[in-house]
Amino acid sequence: MTLQAKIAANPEGPIRLRDMGSFYVGGRKVEVTGKPSREVLFSPQGTPVTIDPNGTYWVEQMYVQYFLPEGSNGCLPLLLWHGGGSTGATWETTPDGRDGWLNIFLRLGWPVYCSDAVERGRSGWPCPPLDIWNEEPSRASFQDVVNRMRAGQVAQTPQGGLVGGQDCQFPFEHFEGFMKGNVPRWIGTDRAVLQGYLDLVDRIGPCIVIATSQGASFACRAAEARPDLVRGLVLAEPAQSGSGAPLPEGFRTPMLGLFGDYIETDPRWMRNRDACRAYAQAIRGKGAKSEVIDLPAIGLHGNTHCMPCERNNKDVAQIIHHWLKENVQP
Repeated sequence: MTLQAKIAANPEGPIRLRDMGSFYVGGRKVEVTGKPSREVLFSPQGTPVTIDPNGTYWVEQMYVQYFLPEGSNGCLPLLLWHGGGSTGATWETTPDGRDGWLNIFLRLGWPVYCSDAVERGRSGWPCPPLDIWNEEPSRASFQDVVNRMRAGQVAQTPQGGLVGGQDCQFPFEHFEGFMKGNVPRWIGTDRAVLQGYLDLVDRIGPCIVIATSQGASFACRAAEARPDLVRGLVLAEPAQSGSGAPLPEGFRTPMLGLFGDYIETDPRWMRNRDACRAYAQAIRGKGAKSEVIDLPAIGLHGNTHCMPCERNNKDVAQIIHHWLKENVQP
């Protein structure tokens, strides 16, 4: 099937669901003892309330929303895992108000599970007196995000906004709205984040994981830990491909890697793409279908590191949809 045929038909109209909802998975209890109580005012004219920080708390849980379309035709559930400094909102709506991949894949008939990783968004994070991670969170500035996006020659407009390089697909006229979704992240939480994702896979059963950037590293590790349950991997600009360990016996998970434009302008992303290609080769060595697609090579130009948010996100989603239909068994 040609690229034009794959991206020609993007379903529109109402999304019809048979069910939707949310839940939490994972986490653990911790006990706090020996801390002093204090009095606080929750409102300026209120009555002082004594706060005793000692007791039992739940930490490291993960929030998940699910959307189950009518007539999913046996499609496996898609689990959408976001990148660093982001939340599940990555997948919901683009900065300029169009459908994100969540809605696009629902229209194509896929059940979708969209999560906020441990320590992001509605999953929450432990604060004092819960000395759980013992580190300060980090957060990316406007300048950091622009530099990491690889959007070509980004320039400032006379009105003080931004515009991307030639053919850039990111809607820079809505960059401030995009940055409002940037959240703090912790560096040393990989164990807890991975455990949350594994708990989700165990709960859902056979599934496909679509992940971007940092989320891709957890997707690979989850697939290697649960090769019987993760039936397909889609890695959109993975920051890391594979766990670093040899693939386990019985690993047969098909994998699609996707990379956007301007890769050659950033040595880090050249290394990341090389690593993804090596991971694909290792998977092929296990007898599973695996390939890495450079979008410019198939005629889609100007994609940055924020692929799910971009003007041609429907076209990229259609490529994923057809690849999964052709290569992943329900």
